[in-house]
Amino acid sequence: QSQTFGLLPSVWYRNGTPSFGAQFLGFALMPRHRRYTFHDGGVTIEEYEEPDEDEYESEDPNAEADDTEEEEDEDEDEEEGEEDEPQTRINTNVGDSHRVSQNESEEKEKQISSQGVCSTSGSQEDVGWKPGETEGISCLICMEFWTDGGEHQICCLPCGHLYGFSCIKKWLQQRRSSGKCPQCNRTCSLKDVRKIFASRIAAVDDESHKRIVFLEAKLISVEQKAASWSNKEAQWRKIETGLRSEVNMLKKKIANMESTFKDAQRESNVASQVQYIPGHKIYQEHHGHAPTCSFTQQGELLINGGRIFDIDGGRQIVLLARRLTGVGGSFVLTQVSLISGEIDNILLPPTTRAIKDLHLSPHNNGLAVFGSLGKKLSVLSLESHNTVLSYGLPAAAWSCSWDSNSSHHIYAGLQNGMVLGFDMRQTTGPFASLAGLTSNPVHTIHHLSANSTPTADVCSLLSASSIGLCEWNINGSAGRPSLVSETGNPGVCISSSYCPRSDHVVASYRPRVGSSDETMSSQSSSTQTGANNNSSGVDGLHVCLKRRGVDSHYQKLSSTRGWVDTIRLPRTAIIDFGEERKQLFASCDESTRELILQDPSSFTVSQRFPLASHHPLQDVKYAHTNGSGLLGLLTDDRLQLLRNESS
Repeated sequence: QSQTFGLLPSVWYRNGTPSFGAQFLGFALMPRHRRYTFHDGGVTIEEYEEPDEDEYESEDPNAEADDTEEEEDEDEDEEEGEEDEPQTRINTNVGDSHRVSQNESEEKEKQISSQGVCSTSGSQEDVGWKPGETEGISCLICMEFWTDGGEHQICCLPCGHLYGFSCIKKWLQQRRSSGKCPQCNRTCSLKDVRKIFASRIAAVDDESHKRIVFLEAKLISVEQKAASWSNKEAQWRKIETGLRSEVNMLKKKIANMESTFKDAQRESNVASQVQYIPGHKIYQEHHGHAPTCSFTQQGELLINGGRIFDIDGGRQIVLLARRLTGVGGSFVLTQVSLISGEIDNILLPPTTRAIKDLHLSPHNNGLAVFGSLGKKLSVLSLESHNTVLSYGLPAAAWSCSWDSNSSHHIYAGLQNGMVLGFDMRQTTGPFASLAGLTSNPVHTIHHLSANSTPTADVCSLLSASSIGLCEWNINGSAGRPSLVSETGNPGVCISSSYCPRSDHVVASYRPRVGSSDETMSSQSSSTQTGANNNSSGVDGLHVCLKRRGVDSHYQKLSSTRGWVDTIRLPRTAIIDFGEERKQLFASCDESTRELILQDPSSFTVSQRFPLASHHPLQDVKYAHTNGSGLLGLLTDDRLQLLRNESS
């Protein structure tokens, strides 16, 4: 037989070239001039001259003509159907070439012959079939790769099975096929064949599809995470760039501060030197009366830019506020030991600006309070040289004071006329804030002793501004301060001093702009001492008051004329020698450049001390040290120290 049905390996000659399949098929079309016999181990080929016409001729003589006409009709319908048929594209593997070339077929034949699969000499050898090698990419009829065009283009039947178009066409045209699918025997015709226009087709099972969907979702999630991390990395890089810029700026600031500190330290080391001059008596007698005390010069401290100071007699130290040289020079605190002469400079923040007032604590707790134009009231530790407290103020601080009864309370007089009270146990803000009678700066403030306050709960302050003296009740009834009117209206108040033990108060004035000398002279109860009209000063007035009782009554004791500075606010002090000795009022006479010591009750001159410097007197302070008294006179270039001796 020239046709063999059954699951046998097939060889099909196309254009005289044998093509071998690797599958078991249900149909094999044999060539006309050769007969093939398939065995388990090989194929036997027998040649003959005449074809077996019974295989292809119909029993009915008219069948061939009918078949020819039907074939032509089917070809026409096929051409029309090719124009209208949908172009179905399914994802599979299809070779890009139209057919396997003749050379490739020859190579396959040689390869199979070399393996002993087929022999034309009649020898039979084992064939190494590998089922499934071409499954899904080749036609199940001819076992050749289908193509995406040409005669062997991939196509499908209504049942869904795929074949090469030329193969299924020949299959359906045979009478014995009865128009059925080679695999499922479902009835179909050539009109039902649909060509598939796709470059690659692949069938994926349900599990693989689910796996693909899962992996795609996971890939999208990973891509989103990668994009998120990329954005975060960009943000971090931006933050890192900003931080590096800030670090560079801080390094530059640190370098500038170190350079400034070195310059200041070098300048202070040159300018701050202690030189002690051998002491000698420098008092003078006046009007034939012996002085109540005598002073010898203890020494001089050469400084630069001295502005204000205070003395701690118990610790034997002096604390000075100095202004460094240069345009916009900053301020520095200098601590000097009166025992060893050691000097320590304490640098302050640049925002501190000019220091207007400075006082050491009378409670021997190693603290100092100072007010500055930088709107700060600060407390400094003398041990660590650190600022332990710093209060922000609504205006610049012109004066400050300690509470003589409580070591926790401090007070500040502001540039806008206000007075604030602070408790150092609280850092939130002031416990008292009072507005003044005017907005003029409070340049001096004193805490009044507890002996003259109405009750223990009432804290009284005495301040001085350009309008004169004012008394404040901090813990009493709220209200504005009261003006001390006993001084009259002699002019502009430029200074005040207070003695807590005796309640003596001395206020200094200079004439108002446009006032006459007769007005100032009428306020004086004693003759002018040491006035010199050739000096650059102005004829001023000193008024002494004594606070009596608990009703805030002030008694005017005396007044005297004095030559005071025309611009600056001079510093004065009341020296208290103790219970058995009287007080002395210390002030500078600008006409003679001398420090004058006077009895505040009568302004009788006790002693005169010439200033060692031609610079104006900036501050004067007195303190008890080791059973004696130490008087300090501060000018711009030196601190002159005088020690008193009992008469």
